Amino acid sequence: MTTVLAVDDSATMRQMLASTLTQAGYRVIEASDGADALERLRGERVDIVLTDHNMPRMDGLALTRALRAQPQTSGLPVLVLTTEAGDELKQLGRAAGATGWLLKPFDPVRLVEVLRKVAPGEPRS
Repeated sequence: MTTVLAVDDSATMRQMLASTLTQAGYRVIEASDGADALERLRGERVDIVLTDHNMPRMDGLALTRALRAQPQTSGLPVLVLTTEAGDELKQLGRAAGATGWLLKPFDPVRLVEVLRKVAPGEPRS
């Protein structure tokens, strides 16, 4: 089963993501910000990271850079799910190593489609 690490400082958003992804057949681990995500990765194997950008302690781009800097997580697909759509921020995301950029509010069907395209071992449609 593919495991997704859902990182967002909003408990409501994490619950929505967990519900959507669990119904689509994913195992979901939740983290409240980038620092919490790095802690959770110490004891869990995940296949993909889905992260908000604006969070306390460590934002999504800092998390992405930290993941890319560690050999064991450097190849993880990282999708940024945020309310921010600016081209400059998207460019910073690409430079940090983000695999993709999705906007909130998210469309559950589209989110699952994107995960299936980028998650290792997922069937391609």
